[in-house]
Amino acid sequence: MKKILLFICVMAAIVACKPTPETKNVAFEMPAVADIAMYQVNPRVFAPQNSLNAVAARIDSIRELGVNVMWVMPIYPIGIEKGKNSPYCIRDYKAIAPEFGTIDDFKHLTQVCHEHGMGIILDWVANHTAWDHPWVKDHPDWYTHDEKTDTIIHPRPWDWLDVADLNYDNKEMRAAMIDAMKFWITEVGIDGFRCDVADGVPADFWKDAIDQLRAAAGNRKIVMLAEGKRLDNFTVGGFDMNYGWDYKDELVKVFNGAPASDLIAADKAEYDSLPAGKVKLRFTTNHDHATETEPCVQFTNDRGAMAAYVASIFPHGGALIYGSQEVGYPEPINFFKYVPVDWTAKPEIYKEYKELIELYNEEPALRKGSLTTYPDADVLVFEKADGDDRFLVLVNVRNESKTVQTPQDWVGRETEDEITDQKMKLGESVTLNPFQYLILEY
Repeated sequence: MKKILLFICVMAAIVACKPTPETKNVAFEMPAVADIAMYQVNPRVFAPQNSLNAVAARIDSIRELGVNVMWVMPIYPIGIEKGKNSPYCIRDYKAIAPEFGTIDDFKHLTQVCHEHGMGIILDWVANHTAWDHPWVKDHPDWYTHDEKTDTIIHPRPWDWLDVADLNYDNKEMRAAMIDAMKFWITEVGIDGFRCDVADGVPADFWKDAIDQLRAAAGNRKIVMLAEGKRLDNFTVGGFDMNYGWDYKDELVKVFNGAPASDLIAADKAEYDSLPAGKVKLRFTTNHDHATETEPCVQFTNDRGAMAAYVASIFPHGGALIYGSQEVGYPEPINFFKYVPVDWTAKPEIYKEYKELIELYNEEPALRKGSLTTYPDADVLVFEKADGDDRFLVLVNVRNESKTVQTPQDWVGRETEDEITDQKMKLGESVTLNPFQYLILEY
């Protein structure tokens, strides 16, 4: 009997000491915010079930794009009462929806990201919950009530009838929300959050939450991305990044005929008020925009989509790729349901995104160098510089050939395009093919 007990104790000790996906620590440090190249994961384009494992299985292809942070859209249990199957309708902040997998599957994905030199951030929805979230019955005072009927309301002014609006005057609710966020930092090991509808939540809450999250992370660096435009999310809340919504809106207008110089003005407007060290996330699509159209349609064709991407990420960095755009997916993606994506489609588009992000990573001047602009109606022209490193970027925003004047300091310069390796000597002007772009080193 004693031998049997000894054997059981020895085996228990071996099992307890054996590393598992849930407990194994991987040495990893998040990149500086100015160096982030982000990949957005919509699990519903990877698999109809167990999609977290499907994402993990594609980690090599994702990492080879050159991205260094993965943002995963909400994976929590989804509300049924008044529900529309939206992942942003959350019934439990500390669980995983069976559709996506298990908590161990997400821990595995986190580990796999870290092993591949990538951070991982999770979508967080602090503005509202599902109507069948336990808080609705257990703590109705944690929600906003109609003044006349004293009933819980949906978020105003939006028509989001599937969710209930949270009351940030309630201190107990705030504490519960922060506790739930800490769970994913301390128990799962994620590297931060993308915060949905950040402008709908008071900045003083974000300050309290972010201070506590950074303390809970200890020596680990976390990144906080706000979906919003409010300045106090930076100055009070403590976010690292927020959305370049205005720049994207202007990008669409320019590719539909507005002067290319309007992009210069839009970029300046976004960054003039930005505190030092903060970054705007720049994109040509994301899960919201993809429900309506994809870049290869919105910007006329694949060449227009690639030109728009260059015009997005190089003026000030903050690069985002939405999972599916790297294969030129042509149809709208409704993230309320599974949409299969052919990951083998258009390998030439994947290769081009990879080359652009590799260049973005390799040349600090291109992602965070000083910006000099040269306004033109049809070609976006700007120089990026960092010390002795200088690059001239020209993007034809029209679906026809256009000629633009060469900046005087570049006239006569022998150079080559960083993407095609085409050598050229610059004259007084440069002619670009439809939607052609050039990235030239001085």
